[in-house]
Amino acid sequence: MLNISENSIHNYIKKKDFKAFKVLEDAKAFQFSRRTFLIIFVVFGASMFLPWTQNIQTDGYVTTRSPEQRPQAIQSVISGRLERWYVKEGDFVQKGDTLVHISDAKSEYFDPNLLERTTEQLDAKTQSADSYEMKVAALRSQYQAVKEALDFKLRQLDNKILQAQNKVEMDSMDLVAFKTNLSIAENQLQRTTELHSKGLKSLTELQEKELKVQETRAKVTVQQNKLTNQRNELLNLDLQISSTEREYRDKLAKVQSDIQTALSSKLGTFADASKLRNQLRNYTERQERYYVTAPQSGYVTKTVTKGLGEMIKEGTDIMTIVPDRVDMAVEVYVRPRDLPLVQQNEKVRLRFDGWPAIVISGWPEASTGIFSGQVVAMDRFISTNGYYRLLVTPDPDDRKWPERLSIGTGARAFLLLNDVPLWYEIWRQLNGFPTDYYSEEKANPKGIKLKAPLKSVK
Repeated sequence: MLNISENSIHNYIKKKDFKAFKVLEDAKAFQFSRRTFLIIFVVFGASMFLPWTQNIQTDGYVTTRSPEQRPQAIQSVISGRLERWYVKEGDFVQKGDTLVHISDAKSEYFDPNLLERTTEQLDAKTQSADSYEMKVAALRSQYQAVKEALDFKLRQLDNKILQAQNKVEMDSMDLVAFKTNLSIAENQLQRTTELHSKGLKSLTELQEKELKVQETRAKVTVQQNKLTNQRNELLNLDLQISSTEREYRDKLAKVQSDIQTALSSKLGTFADASKLRNQLRNYTERQERYYVTAPQSGYVTKTVTKGLGEMIKEGTDIMTIVPDRVDMAVEVYVRPRDLPLVQQNEKVRLRFDGWPAIVISGWPEASTGIFSGQVVAMDRFISTNGYYRLLVTPDPDDRKWPERLSIGTGARAFLLLNDVPLWYEIWRQLNGFPTDYYSEEKANPKGIKLKAPLKSVK
């Protein structure tokens, strides 16, 4: 075999009959020529100048942009005992369908006639308020009557004062007349005395004049006493006016106090009636909450609560409903250094878990099995994981996303940026340089016209 000996076995053994010799001959024939190496080098060098789309790759999951379309936990507003299930996991329910029945677990709500008894209390309070209203009306009428009686009494006293004043004037005139008569009688007595001393008048005439003076003086005294009494009566009438006004003011104040007391009682009754009305409404709403209904149409995916008879607290999750109609979106996270490279309506390529795809990140046109989207929302505050959150929705100009896509499905996102040569992308990746994003068009998107510099400034 090594051709060392002169005795060769070449003529006795056929190499074609052995597989090992055949493999060695085939391996010897498969050799690269210089031309082959040159062709490979040219093709590789030319491929380095092919356009490569720079992108930001990140992972995310399918969600929805509308909060009401996300999986919703059904909770009980009140605490109670689970009595009956009306649905099973996987059932489709319409909005308003009954899900579970809960009975009350608090002793103050055990009375089956609770609403009727509360209604009776409310009616009693309402009637009590009506009676207070009637009492207020009666007291106001009484107040008006007392006020009218005061006016009448004052007018009556004014008339009596006027009469008393007239009597005082008449008595004063009579007193003046009596005093004049007394002066005349005394003058006559004096002349009669003088004439009697001269013997011209008899003793009888003198005594008559003296008697007349006494009678006239008595009338003057009586008239003075009468005038004094009339003046005292006038003063008493003045005092009576003050006393009457004070008396009726006390009556009016008492009636006004009763009115205010009745109004206060009326308002207190209204407040109690309002509380009972509120309580009755709460009882009615509570009884309506015994049946938990579906807030929207969807599928029952998970029941948290166990079997019948279990106690449920208010705010406790009972089950989860996934809406049947969902506007899909993908929630992805990017690094803070990549956030300035992302803009609103930025194009995004997506690969969903469970859907086969061949992805060439730099040549999106050559990729298959991927879907298009666009950025519609960007958080302005960093998340707890140290990344910024983006929301991606389907691109209306491209094909629709899969119909069987469900919330929570994983996704791989490729945010498309600038087109650069392949050699530049390899060189950038090896050196760890940032993405070459700012091109001339994006740096000056509106085509701003720049003015020539001023030659001179005056």
